[in-house]
Amino acid sequence: MRLTVFWQRMADHFGPGYADSFARDHVMTELGGRTVHEALDAGWEAKDVWRAVCATADVPSENR
Repeated sequence: MRLTVFWQRMADHFGPGYADSFARDHVMTELGGRTVHEALDAGWEAKDVWRAVCATADVPSENR
């Protein structure tokens, strides 16, 4: 998954304003105690980060 697709999915689910806030502030155990930004900066694949977001934020299956 390209980062542009990842960020578009984040914006679609959370809204453009809240997507970045969630990505900066929400620490997820699925990401090893990291935020979205920290996980991406650490080299995690966007698709794996998106899967963690889906599990944490109850993203409907049709939006995955």
